[in-house]
Amino acid sequence: MKMPENTLRSHLLWLLDGGGAHIGFDDAVREFPVERANERPPNVLYTPWHLLEHLRISQRDILEFVRDPEHASPNWPEGYWPARSAMADAAAWEGTVEAFRADLAALRAIVADPQTDFLAPLQHAPAYTILREVLLVADHNAYHIGEFSILREVMGTWP
Repeated sequence: MKMPENTLRSHLLWLLDGGGAHIGFDDAVREFPVERANERPPNVLYTPWHLLEHLRISQRDILEFVRDPEHASPNWPEGYWPARSAMADAAAWEGTVEAFRADLAALRAIVADPQTDFLAPLQHAPAYTILREVLLVADHNAYHIGEFSILREVMGTWP
């Protein structure tokens, strides 16, 4: 039996928002003490801000891949992470958080659009579909938002 398209849209939006077994982005970053954004937890090579910036860069890359046939992805893996020495002040932290939210909203708009055909091959990349890319974003986000939550636990930064 074929699933109604609006059901698929609803499931994908729910998944992007952290539905089910995943914590959502806003819940994970809520009340994070920004003054600790540049700390490296024990045995971790990156900071909480580095991790959020990785999420932002990766999500933006996939969003642009879907909507811009001329988009060039960053070099892997270095282009998907800030430099290890990069630091964030409160403005950079907020910029990362807001850019992530804006790109997620743009991706959600693509999913919510009734004209979006999830299974049609992308014209510039026939081996890929919007469904594949949305699932990739949801999976990647869930993984790293969960990781961010664990970093918060290790660092004692939950309210």
